[in-house]
Amino acid sequence: MPSNETPPDEPHANRATVTPYEVDGEIDYEKLLDRFGADRLTDAQVRRFPDHPLVRRGVFYAGRDVDRYLAAAEAGERHSIVTGRGPSGPMHLGHVLPFYFAKRLQEATGAHVYVPLSDDEKFLAKDLDLDAIAEHTRDNLRDLLAVGFDPDRTTIVIDTLDADVVYPQAVRTADAITQSTVDATYGDPETIGLSFYPAVQAVHLLLPQLLHGPHPTLVPIAVDQDPHVRVCRDVAGKERFDVGKPAALLGKFLPSLSGPGKMSSSGEEPTIDLSDDRETVRQTIDRYAYSGGRGSLDEHREHGGDPEVDVAYRYLHAFFEEDDETVERLAEEYRRGELLSGDLKALAADRIADFLEAHRRRREALGPLDPELEPYRLDDDERERLAPPTTLG
Repeated sequence: MPSNETPPDEPHANRATVTPYEVDGEIDYEKLLDRFGADRLTDAQVRRFPDHPLVRRGVFYAGRDVDRYLAAAEAGERHSIVTGRGPSGPMHLGHVLPFYFAKRLQEATGAHVYVPLSDDEKFLAKDLDLDAIAEHTRDNLRDLLAVGFDPDRTTIVIDTLDADVVYPQAVRTADAITQSTVDATYGDPETIGLSFYPAVQAVHLLLPQLLHGPHPTLVPIAVDQDPHVRVCRDVAGKERFDVGKPAALLGKFLPSLSGPGKMSSSGEEPTIDLSDDRETVRQTIDRYAYSGGRGSLDEHREHGGDPEVDVAYRYLHAFFEEDDETVERLAEEYRRGELLSGDLKALAADRIADFLEAHRRRREALGPLDPELEPYRLDDDERERLAPPTTLG
């Protein structure tokens, strides 16, 4: 039977589907805490994190064992962050914001950031061939480098490229994961590849400790990826592994342009890609961003709008308006009908376009990928620590 870290996914009427491979339905984030066994962040914990709107405004809203991580960061002791990317297509806003958050933590506390790229999982889970995934991987890597991580405190691992060290460690973790745990956590995997993948994901999340010994590790992750953390915490609890359970920081989704749900690049849902120019952003927001306004101008002026469901406002609130007083003022003016939906859309489009232009400038300033990536790769000593002993040679 699975342990308490991986509770069975019991049937529940009208419950949203939230798994690493599918998100569907209207998500009740509070109910997910009970379902996943996580705790809402306290006000005191929020204040202990380096100041950032994603935490301050409750986008990252829950977690496990964050106090151990925060104590190590405050004491200047070794602490690490793991936040990964599945390269199945171009990156959009919802993909990149957690990396900018990790960079903020790195700048504020000196954390080492580990970025695993699960190109193998995307081959198993998506209808893409290896060549297409390799192309997406190289494109995504340029966006990750453009975030501006400190190369002395950042490690990027690519599953297929680093299989010589990832796979032996995955065999170790696989031996600690039962099939019943995988089935209870993920449902019935479609292939044996997906059945094995949680062992690879556990290596990703344990990588800082496999390299440098037990120390607090934080995994900032959207709630749909939480099953990976739960399985990894089961593995870390086994006596055969000299590691601690990684802490989790769980985040809500950046809403899709059409309203509730997450921003997705896997279907027909429109997204704002990192490559979009200012005019494209403006047109996309104008055309697709769900409005919390009324059906007519007169009605809106009289009754006001609802900022809680207005996508343009939600984007400003989550990340793109730094000043808290401004965010509160925009919401209040919108509720009173003084601010129109078009005003919010124009402001959000400008702020997002400013962010993307700065990101693209850094991306375009990069040289050829391979030499740019080299400082972020595992060095020879790290590879030796991860590689299995051999009798060959």
